[in-house]
Amino acid sequence: MTDTNDLIYGVHPVAEALKNPKRRFVSLLASKNAADRIAAEVATAKLNPQIIHPSELDRRLGTDAVHQGLLLEAKPLIQPRLDQIEKSGIVVLLDQVTDPHNVGAILRTCAAFRVTALVATARHSPEGSGVLFKSASGAYEHVPYVKVTNLSRAMEEMKSYDFRIVGLDSEASGSIQEANRAPPIALVLGAEGKGLRQLTRANCDELVRVDLDGPIKSLNVSNAAAIALYALTR
Repeated sequence: MTDTNDLIYGVHPVAEALKNPKRRFVSLLASKNAADRIAAEVATAKLNPQIIHPSELDRRLGTDAVHQGLLLEAKPLIQPRLDQIEKSGIVVLLDQVTDPHNVGAILRTCAAFRVTALVATARHSPEGSGVLFKSASGAYEHVPYVKVTNLSRAMEEMKSYDFRIVGLDSEASGSIQEANRAPPIALVLGAEGKGLRQLTRANCDELVRVDLDGPIKSLNVSNAAAIALYALTR
């Protein structure tokens, strides 16, 4: 195993990776039960899994990794540049969201709502990792994960492609239900606690909030992404 390759574990992430024709595989370690569970995907990928005891994966990945008896090593996916993504629909931009669990969950939500791409900065964002792949539950294979050097410049570039930049901000005066939902839209989400940075806010065409009636007015960023995407697509 090498750190330069993607290490993907768990039934859904591994099964989706095996079905991805863009993937190039190195090896697959699997318990007998897990190999039987994804036999169709293994056959499609034309792989010969190495059957091992689950405790071997515990040793390699740590006891906290929910590997479900599967560990796939694959070459990293080649991700597009910002100018190469489809310039329609909805794109989600992340302003320094660093937790791989949150980014993985947002990727999963993006796949559910057919989001065109997830955009994050090269710094202050997680790399592809087993934790991110597991949290994304296979969505990493379906949603382009675009890295940019500067988020503000990326927002300006998105505007040149006719995207309307909508920032999610709990203190915004307008509700997301009142936002202009005509595509293409770029939805910007800030990190938990800090929210959107000042320059990011200034570069948005519109700031909106999710109306919440309870005593707590903020949400985990992955939950906020799901609610916002539902509101923008309904």
